[in-house]
Amino acid sequence: MEEKEKTRYSDDELKEFREIIIGKLEKAREDYDILKSSITNEESNDTTDTSPTFKVLEEGATTLSKEEAGRLAQRQFKFIQYLQAALVRIENKTYGICRETGKLIAKDRLRAVPHATLSIDAKNAQK
Repeated sequence: MEEKEKTRYSDDELKEFREIIIGKLEKAREDYDILKSSITNEESNDTTDTSPTFKVLEEGATTLSKEEAGRLAQRQFKFIQYLQAALVRIENKTYGICRETGKLIAKDRLRAVPHATLSIDAKNAQK
C-alpha cells in the first residue's frame, strides 16, 4: 500500500509542539518582565546604589544598557507574539505547514524554532 504524504501533523504531534511552545512562552514572558523592570528600575535609588562615584562612572554604560534593554524587550515582545500565533495555528490545525510550499515543516526545525512558518527550502529560497 502506498503511503500518501501527510498534509498536517496529528493531534498528538500538535500536543507535543503545544507543550514546547507553552514552555518557551513562559520563559519568554519571564525574560520580557525582567527586561521591562530593568528599564524602569534604573531610576530608583535602592540599596544597591551604595557607591555614588561608581554610579557616575557608569552613567554612560547605564544609558547604553537601557537602550539595549529596550531593544531586547522589543525583540522579546515580538517573539512572544510569534509564539502566541503558533498556538493559534495549533488550535486551527494549520501548525507546521509551510506558508510558501504548503508542505509540512520538518519536526526538527519546529522543535528548534517552534514559531517557524517556512520550511528550510522555502527559507533558503528567500535569500
